[in-house]
Amino acid sequence: MKIIDTMVRALFFGLMALASLASFSTEKEKYVYTVDLTRVNDDKLFVELQVPSIKKDDILYYFPKIIPGTYSIADYGRFVSDLQAMDKKGRNLPVERIDDNTWKISSAKKLKKVTYWIEDSYDTELDGPEIFEPAGTNFEEGKNFVINTAGFFGYFEDMKEIPFNLRIVRSNDFYGGTGLIPVLPESMKAGLTLKGIKQDVQREVDYFRVEDYDRLIDSPLMYSQADTAVVKVSNTEVLIASYSPNDKVSAREIANTIHEILAAQSQYLGGKLPVDKYAFVFYFTDRPVTSYGALEHSYSSFYYMPEMGIKDMEQQLRDFAAHEFFHIITPLTVHSEEIDNFDFNDPQMSRHLWMYEGVTEYFAGNVQVKYDIISPEAYLQLLRQKMMTASNFNDTLPFTQLSKQTLDKYQDQYFNVYMKGALIGLCLDLKLLSLSRGEYGLQELMLDLSSEFGKNSAFQDEELFNIISAKTYPEIAEFFTKYVEGPNKLPLEEVFALAGVTYKDQETIMDLSIGLESYNLGLDQERGKLYIANDRNLNDFGKKLGFQRGDILLKINGEEIPNVGPALPAFFERQQASMAEGETFRYTVLRADKDGDLHETELGAAVVMIERPVRYLLEFIEYPTEEQQKVRNAWLKAD
Repeated sequence: MKIIDTMVRALFFGLMALASLASFSTEKEKYVYTVDLTRVNDDKLFVELQVPSIKKDDILYYFPKIIPGTYSIADYGRFVSDLQAMDKKGRNLPVERIDDNTWKISSAKKLKKVTYWIEDSYDTELDGPEIFEPAGTNFEEGKNFVINTAGFFGYFEDMKEIPFNLRIVRSNDFYGGTGLIPVLPESMKAGLTLKGIKQDVQREVDYFRVEDYDRLIDSPLMYSQADTAVVKVSNTEVLIASYSPNDKVSAREIANTIHEILAAQSQYLGGKLPVDKYAFVFYFTDRPVTSYGALEHSYSSFYYMPEMGIKDMEQQLRDFAAHEFFHIITPLTVHSEEIDNFDFNDPQMSRHLWMYEGVTEYFAGNVQVKYDIISPEAYLQLLRQKMMTASNFNDTLPFTQLSKQTLDKYQDQYFNVYMKGALIGLCLDLKLLSLSRGEYGLQELMLDLSSEFGKNSAFQDEELFNIISAKTYPEIAEFFTKYVEGPNKLPLEEVFALAGVTYKDQETIMDLSIGLESYNLGLDQERGKLYIANDRNLNDFGKKLGFQRGDILLKINGEEIPNVGPALPAFFERQQASMAEGETFRYTVLRADKDGDLHETELGAAVVMIERPVRYLLEFIEYPTEEQQKVRNAWLKAD
């Protein structure tokens, strides 16, 4: 796998633009949006739209209420202000704001131009739902612009299926990281040379074209001073674009960290990928975070993470990259009509989050063990962690119901799609491998479904289980009925036994403990630090240390505890591994006195073994049967 230097990116993408010249200037039925990143006023950006021809006297103009992949309401239109509609002579037409996301424009047959100002979501004080940062917008003049397109561009009613053209005006030293391939208008062909793009206005305006609104919303961009690397993965050019405000991490370091997992994924998916270009876009923040993560798109993924050195987040980056990259299979090539015809303002949810997110998350772990990135024992611990987290959710809620009502009734259960959803994928994989004697598993099933449907075809939501069962075995139909559509708990003991793995739901052991369990902890939103949210169920060592409710955790044995982020789990694992019975173990906490003032307080106690219940114990059988060995090999080893 080759990593291409940032210095050659201009030539690389210039040639891609040459190969992608489109009729940017000559199409009549199109939207043409212009955003000027050099014109920031009161932390707002100006947007201008040259409209397609309108056939109605009155027309509705929409911003999205929700976008695919987020499963939560955003109301992007509330960030729009001073929206004006004009005729060809620049005269204002009547505009009425109907709600947060809708404007009614009268005398619309005369409409030629719409303008408005956009506020970003990262530091907004506007009322409304909080937007997950990978789906949001950010304006830092002279430093960084995050352009999640749902937060910038709207559409007219019944007019989503025509081309959208973008013109992004930028400073010369800024570069746009995106999965989109730049295009050039016909009138500017003469400005090209074989060495790249001439030093003219083209270096200050980027042009992009997409076929419809769905593709536009599927295409985030990030502008900042260039920090990029390009990796060749099978038939796909993979761009890594990074913004690190204090230069703690670079695109090249990220590329070196994830290249192994990308190569493994290529092989996992049969050696050929369904996209020609893919972009990993990373925004690192030096502000305290209370949540971080990523959002998938068909040709890219966007990451919002706390800024730290590469060594502190290597495994987290691999896990994130593996999950998001696998979305090129589902929902890009395997999806229902609800996804294919997504309604941005009145969405109808699919029943199949178990597949879109659950199977994707399962593959993200399974690829790592199959290609020796993690050990089989580490893989069992990864699955155990998912069981532990899933136990905090409603285990009798049918997954199809969770999916259909995840925006409202079951919004608090959504995170379980990454936990129990992945375990559904595990069970389905092992059952298929057992029934086929190791010849056909979930990996092969998803590749077959991808071939049958593809990017431009969708299945009917109610028919997916029948489609899969017809391709496989009657037992799989029963599995879906009982464990995905029904309220039954997953048959984990039975399924693990198929691969020669023993499963124990709970066992009491003597062990060393840092004194805290996950249920004791909460997150201090202001500082990004953990604190004691519940001191009633402290284990014996926690009681010995003397934790009190409200204590904010600062240090362990004099070493600062990282803020909530990728480095935190490894820090606690390292501290626990260093414990020795009888030695003193110390915490430094911020504790409030009787007047409510916070002071640093030292807590310490001699380490003791404690009796504690441990759940979801997994262990490989030393001498599996021949049948179990076939399933285990197919499950954990590459061909």
